[in-house]
Parts: sequence; structure tokens; C-alpha cells
Amino acid sequence: MREMIILILIGISGICWSIVYIECIRTGFKQKTYCMPLFALALNFAWEGIYAFTDLFIRKSIGAQAIANSCWFILDIVILVTWFKFGQAEFTGEKKKYFIPWTVLVVIVAFVLQFLFIYEFGDIEGEKYSAYLQNIVMSLMFIGRLDREGSSRGQTMTIAVCKCVGTLTPTVYGTLEGNVFILITGIICFIFDMIYILYLRQVQLKERKHCG
Repeated sequence: MREMIILILIGISGICWSIVYIECIRTGFKQKTYCMPLFALALNFAWEGIYAFTDLFIRKSIGAQAIANSCWFILDIVILVTWFKFGQAEFTGEKKKYFIPWTVLVVIVAFVLQFLFIYEFGDIEGEKYSAYLQNIVMSLMFIGRLDREGSSRGQTMTIAVCKCVGTLTPTVYGTLEGNVFILITGIICFIFDMIYILYLRQVQLKERKHCG
């Protein structure tokens, strides 16, 4: 029974994160903007790239997680395309010339951080710990962008809710396995995700009010 519950939670998490990435791509091209902040995107790109490679070529595992990581990595590449295509709007005037170097630097740093987790904790524990810490960073990045721009452009409730549920479900089964780190960081992430959802809802209501 416990194993079935864990399997269901893993499945829900996988579906929710897939929806997040697909919605980021759809909204990005539709609104001609990027949806995932650069630091969040870089950390995801590094995490999923490293662990997709690890699953397929080192662990030689073709399980559900390996397939999910590989699919997410491909979706990350498309999201990265939206960043390169529309993210330059963030860089005005003289700063435009730093767009590509800055992006490359952030991606390199993200890979270095992921490898540090593997070096210090091993690939299995490093995978878990880095995932939750970067999820906290992602939540803060989304809140920061919303606060900075004061607009819901490039941000949808689908992304916000699915990101929240996609992290909350593995937090539950991590807690069932007795992992205190996952429990605490999962709770922190959930708090920030709820703040983001409520904040986004407030911004969207204001936008609708002005349009009406």
C-alpha cells in the first residue's frame, strides 16, 4: 500500500512538472517572452541534463525517473530557446552586449553547483538535496520577477499551481521515507509557492480590473 502511494505521488509530480515546462514553452512563444527566470532555468537545465545522462549511461536505468529526466531536459532546451529569443528585452542599452556572456556564465555556474552536490553527497543523495534547494531558489526567482515587473506577463496560474504540486508530492513521499531535509526544505518551498500563487492572483485581478 505504501509503495503504491509513493508511486502515485511520483506520477503526480512528474505530470505536474511536465505541465510546467510545456506551459512555459506555450506561453513564452504566445506572449513573445520568457517564462522561467534565468537562474531557475539554468539550475533545471543542469540538474535534468546531468541526471538524465547519469540514469541512462552510468546507472543504466530506463525507469520512469530516467525517462522523465530525459524528457524534461529536452523541454528545458526549448525553454532555453525562448530565453535566448525573448530574454534580451531584459538587457537595455549598453547591457545588451552582456546578454550572451551573462547567460553562459549562469549556466556554467549552475552545472558547477550541481557537480559539487554530487562530489560532496554522491549522485543519489546529491540529486535529492540539490533538487529541493534549487526549488526554493526557483520559487524566489518567480516571486522576484513578479514583484519587479508588477505584471503577469510570462506567468500563468497553471505554471504556479503545477510547480507547487509538483514539489509538494515528492515532499510527502520523502517525508514518508523519514528524510528530514526533504521535509523542511519542502515546507519552505511550499510556503514560497503559496506566496507566489496568491501574489500572482492579486496581480491578475488588478490587470483584469484595469482592462474592464
